[in-house]
Amino acid sequence: MFAGRDGARLSTHGVTILSESFTSRVDRLKSLADQGRVRRLRRGIEKEGLRVDGEGRIAATPHPAALGSKLTHPHITTDYSEALLEYITPVYCRPVDAMGFLADLHRFSYRHLDDELIWPASMPARLDGNDSVPIADYGRSNVGTMKHVYRKGLDLRYGRIMQSIAGVHYNVSLPDDLWQLLRELEGDLDTPLRDYRSSRYFGLIRNFRRHSWLLLYLFGASPALDRSFLPSGELPEKLQRHGEDTLVSRHATSLRMSDLGYQNKVQEQLKICFNSLSNYVNTLRHAIATPWQDYQKLGVKEGDEWRQLNANILQIENEYYSDIRPKRVARHDETPSQALEARGVEYIEVRCLDLNPFLPLGVDEPQIRFLDTFLMWCLLSESPWIPDDECDRLDDNRRLVVERGRDPELRLLQDGRHRSIADWGGEIFTEMVAVAELLDRLEEGEPHGEALAALSPRLDDPALTPSARLLARLESSGESFVEAMLGLAREQAQAFRDTPMDPSREALFDELVATSLAQQRDLEAGETEGFDAFLSRYFERAREVRAVTPLQTGETS
Repeated sequence: MFAGRDGARLSTHGVTILSESFTSRVDRLKSLADQGRVRRLRRGIEKEGLRVDGEGRIAATPHPAALGSKLTHPHITTDYSEALLEYITPVYCRPVDAMGFLADLHRFSYRHLDDELIWPASMPARLDGNDSVPIADYGRSNVGTMKHVYRKGLDLRYGRIMQSIAGVHYNVSLPDDLWQLLRELEGDLDTPLRDYRSSRYFGLIRNFRRHSWLLLYLFGASPALDRSFLPSGELPEKLQRHGEDTLVSRHATSLRMSDLGYQNKVQEQLKICFNSLSNYVNTLRHAIATPWQDYQKLGVKEGDEWRQLNANILQIENEYYSDIRPKRVARHDETPSQALEARGVEYIEVRCLDLNPFLPLGVDEPQIRFLDTFLMWCLLSESPWIPDDECDRLDDNRRLVVERGRDPELRLLQDGRHRSIADWGGEIFTEMVAVAELLDRLEEGEPHGEALAALSPRLDDPALTPSARLLARLESSGESFVEAMLGLAREQAQAFRDTPMDPSREALFDELVATSLAQQRDLEAGETEGFDAFLSRYFERAREVRAVTPLQTGETS
């Protein structure tokens, strides 16, 4: 289907005419890469996994102390629930290094989990109602209390069951010298590098929002769930029964990303279309300062007990659900938006990826190589601003693919035309070949081109997708969702327990357990301010508009 690095670009879906500006950007960057002037992307992985007992029920036990403090450990924490492990890798230039670190985090954990397992799927294990999902407890410090109260607010607003869903978040940044090259290639030297970088990241995000349906089709892996996920007993029209305890959606790719998963009707009114950094920051700032009547009725505080951080549209910015976010590492006295406002976008976070239950880490290197190629394609392609009418229907194609992505009759809407996934996806793949050639100039071999070639058959054959493979297993074996996932969890646990860790990394993890526990103790012992005053001061600071900071070392105007 695809030729080699410098061969002709071929596709079973026909020839695509590439835009001159896209082709020019890629070709000139290839030339600079051959001169050694282009460096690799940088990435980090955040992977969630629910702790479960040997019967496939969500764990009721506290986060293991042997894994360190979930408040202060840099690599092992929890997300919403005490049972929802979250692993965070450092930033790496090579995907294999990020994957190796992530694998050792699993190996280290399994040395301390006794008989518990890490659930391999995005949709949760067997639940027993809302209260069976324990809210994470981060200790007595003000920061820890704020994290806990925020989660109590999520329970109050949306319930805990939705918060038991797991996924993979993929963080990617381009090196500063590549931004400088792009700015020079486009003759935009009058724009400060920081502003240029932020503007181009938002262009990437707009293209991502328009085309993220492709990732959901290729990598969606949650077409089934245990019936305990819907404790009301109601059976939505989109779901059918599979045996006594499992519900499936025959053509769905990702129930996690459907209205059964992370969706919020209140937030839909925000209309964040990612046209500019100022629009994004100002919309979020408005949301965390604007009361919402239904949340006011729930109450913020009863006596000395906090029920939620506030009664606004968003308690804090992290409550905003999106399949991609612009990010900047915040300083200790900043909110995420203030960091973005002061120093611009530093990286982007992709948030729409299901765990692939057939992969021990939920993700593998070919998927990472594909994601890198897709994101660079989003960056280098033309990305006009999103007008109001497009903003209103921005998620329509995504919603269709989530619910019916493997339906051969499905058609998506592109500029007034109805197109099949195979047709439109094939066109995108054809354009991405040139980007893969660019990225492969920085590697040994052709891993990005190979990733495209390996994934391309999924466009014509939906049976090859992870969602179809999961349904096929359930149908052929007669297993329930919990039985199938429990079998995979046991296999993966044994493999992690049987393989050795990097000795230096094991020593590092042992040290981080001790230091993280000590850091939490020191934080709690040094607390001098009451929580009410702390929270009031936090939101007072959050309302401040932060001035743009001076350019950092290495940046030019």
